[in-house]
Amino acid sequence: MRIVSKVLQRDQDGISGFLAYPLASTRSPAVLLLHHAHGVTADFKSTVVQLAQAGYAALVPNLYHMLGEPGESHIGRGAELQQRLNDGEFLRVIGDAWRYLARRADVDPTRTAVLAHSMGGRLAIPFAADTPEVRALLLYYPSVRDEIETELRPRHAFDLTKQLRCPSMVIYGGLDHIASADTRRKLWESFAASGQPFEWHFYSHGRHGFASPDSDGYQPELAAMVWPLTLNFLHRALVEPPLVATAD
Repeated sequence: MRIVSKVLQRDQDGISGFLAYPLASTRSPAVLLLHHAHGVTADFKSTVVQLAQAGYAALVPNLYHMLGEPGESHIGRGAELQQRLNDGEFLRVIGDAWRYLARRADVDPTRTAVLAHSMGGRLAIPFAADTPEVRALLLYYPSVRDEIETELRPRHAFDLTKQLRCPSMVIYGGLDHIASADTRRKLWESFAASGQPFEWHFYSHGRHGFASPDSDGYQPELAAMVWPLTLNFLHRALVEPPLVATAD
């Protein structure tokens, strides 16, 4: 399958990020990829290309650039930036990126999902809760903590996951140093309370950031194991026709 890739510039395209899509005769399903605290590192661009090769139009927006933070690399600056930028600001630019992707002429907006890692996973939960058009939500080790609501983070994932209206898949490792075992349990209960289909994949030896080469927790063998599950979930959620109840 032939694909096209493009670096997006805010002053020219309205958003900043990296886009790839297949050259197809029909509208493609689409995936919005939300990056981790390190920003749009090379592995996220590679993931966008892999998604395009699998038949999806895919976009990873550079949330930091869209919020006016300069620099080609934000590695090591995630904690500092999240102390200055509140969730409302992040969600605003995520919405801009979603609309850019969904309104493309080659995209089927009724078959569009969010895939997110770490910080992006934490932000994807309120975005999906607020956006009924999201058809599927796939989270790699979302950086959710059991913390009080603040001005920076005014709504907690434990409450928001109950409001989801789409299928979800969550992937965590037992050695995750951000989301404790108790936090993961509470998050699992919240997803179950939504009443929506959800899958929970847990790897006892997995570390936070196992799929990201720029992370200290990188585990390439686990990343390779999980990727087919990712593609399978997206295919079932966006490509296969939904099951329809039939009358007896």
